[in-house]
Amino acid sequence: MPYDIDSVRAQFPILAEKVYGKSLVYLDNAATSQKPQCVIDAYDHVYRRVNANIHRGVHHLSNVCTTLYEDARQTVASFIGAADSSEVVFTRNTTESINLVAYAFGDKFVAPGDEVVVTVLEHHSNIVPWQLLCQRRGATLRVVDINDDGSLRLNQLADILSPKTRLVCAAHVSNVMGSVNDVHQIVSMAHSVGAAVLIDAAQSVPHFAVSVQDLNCDFLVFSGHKVYAPLGSGVLYARREWLDQMNPWMGGGEMIDKVSFAGTTFAPPPLKFEAGTPDYAAAIALAEAIRFVQSIGLDNIDLQDQKIAQQTIEGLEAIGGVRIFAKTARHAGAVSFLIDGVHPYDAGSILDKMGIAVRTGHHCAQPLMDRFGVTGTVRASFGVYTSEADIDALLNGVERVKKMFA
Repeated sequence: MPYDIDSVRAQFPILAEKVYGKSLVYLDNAATSQKPQCVIDAYDHVYRRVNANIHRGVHHLSNVCTTLYEDARQTVASFIGAADSSEVVFTRNTTESINLVAYAFGDKFVAPGDEVVVTVLEHHSNIVPWQLLCQRRGATLRVVDINDDGSLRLNQLADILSPKTRLVCAAHVSNVMGSVNDVHQIVSMAHSVGAAVLIDAAQSVPHFAVSVQDLNCDFLVFSGHKVYAPLGSGVLYARREWLDQMNPWMGGGEMIDKVSFAGTTFAPPPLKFEAGTPDYAAAIALAEAIRFVQSIGLDNIDLQDQKIAQQTIEGLEAIGGVRIFAKTARHAGAVSFLIDGVHPYDAGSILDKMGIAVRTGHHCAQPLMDRFGVTGTVRASFGVYTSEADIDALLNGVERVKKMFA
């Protein structure tokens, strides 16, 4: 059915807010998304009606809340095409998911002299944990560069890969440029030398359908708060065979089988990696956010997203004097740019006074900024509620900013 933008927007209460007396134009979705009423209601319902610590409880509320939590795990598993819900570990966010793999997988399977491969366009959360792992284990971090158009240099990846490669970590979509990377090819190349692959899907899951079985990846991570769910909800997908072999990375309640001073045994995955009381309200609301996205249709979201990105790029080109990053790539969810002679912070501050929320700076991707020889960019990033009128407002705002500095 057609994409009804007005119907979608009506489900987000915050879009009725005014900023400096002007209608809110929210274009910072790559940082965090706004929440539809159904997700707010689902989160509220947990604390109003069914709140109780999950698992092991014998009373009614605990049983109800446990069922909702485990149903949420199944919802996530189906959403990303996991073979079984036991391959889904709940975390706080993408960053925690990556760190979990760095410790639980990396400390066991990465040895001195081994190599971990990342790309220059990664978010810091997909760089720093691997730097720390390599320092701990005496391994080497190798970096794949990009071409000037923002595309990954897969020929360089082919040269870097070797029998020493233990893990390749790559973003599905650049959080800065919105460019979509060929992760199918990355996975195939990495597996050809026996390396495991982690895909950062934080910026892809909100914008188009993602299947871990189709990608054939070993690990996939994303944050709920970028896909219209609450903060504190994150996901690690891992093949069951890896989860069975990986050691726990945190100890405490919930993740144990039996504890004694003679030794402790651990619960099977995924509970082995969920020490302590989880944010079950956020996980339950994440499932509602997934149902919300599915009700719109991932194909519909993808088509609308590409339409909005094209409108943004063509509009910025028409203005002139604007540098657009990865202009020719397929974009998902974001367009990054600079206005000639205008610092990105100045541009963002002026746009804010017009009610337009964009993100400025290095976007937690300083190596990519260094690669392009800039200190930061202006990033407009899109959600299911981003309308053509929003982009018109952005383009009018950019024109005004440009004239102010002419």
